[in-house]
Amino acid sequence: MSQVYRCPNCRTNKSRFNLIQQIPTPVKKDPQSGEIVEQYSNDSLQPFHLAYNGPEVRVQCAACGLIEDEKTFAAFGGLQQ
Repeated sequence: MSQVYRCPNCRTNKSRFNLIQQIPTPVKKDPQSGEIVEQYSNDSLQPFHLAYNGPEVRVQCAACGLIEDEKTFAAFGGLQQ
């Protein structure tokens, strides 16, 4: 996280960001009621239940509100303009 960021949307913000930690919780829901029927751990997933493989951190620009992967802000921050 010690990378230079810049917002690819507003293009001016280089200092104000919200870091969003993503903590997935695997669950099985009842299709009619929407109630959680079962909650799994990542070690005990059922067949056909894929483990989450998305980014651990997402970044929100605190100026314009854009939310993207950390890589997007870091890549745009490395560009010289």
